[in-house]
Amino acid sequence: MPKKPKKQQQSGGTPATVALTAAGVPFTVHAYDHDPSHPSYGEEAAEAMGVSPDRVFKTLVADVDGVLTVAVVPVAGSLDLKALATAAGGKRAAMADPALAERTTGYVRGGISPLGQRKKLPTVLDASASTHATICVSAGRRGLEVELAPTDLADLTKAVLAPIARA
Repeated sequence: MPKKPKKQQQSGGTPATVALTAAGVPFTVHAYDHDPSHPSYGEEAAEAMGVSPDRVFKTLVADVDGVLTVAVVPVAGSLDLKALATAAGGKRAAMADPALAERTTGYVRGGISPLGQRKKLPTVLDASASTHATICVSAGRRGLEVELAPTDLADLTKAVLAPIARA
């Protein structure tokens, strides 16, 4: 009897894909071989998937006035901390300690997803996401991305949309 081809699982994989499946949100999983020597997780994902870096978004964790806050910005740009603080209703933002970000989200650096986090954090999604039909974000581990509509990502994370990225 021939073996069945392996299907990319959309549920049971990571907390992010489980959350998407539970919410009934349409998404596509993209897996690639992660190269630990690549200097940028996000750029590596864009290159590996053949997707414009404007459509691949990185998940960063910042401290806004003592509150851990998730910022989701295109890998082609960088996070504007002042704009993030304003969008989150705070005065000052700084990048969070990586170990704290990992403990709080339940994901490792380079694989932090805005979805399915251990502790639900306030989230700000860069406004440029709304210019795309779909965007890609980490699915919860290095070498795994999910593609979904930015409106679905914003709804599931209760994200504020604001211009928080710099080119």
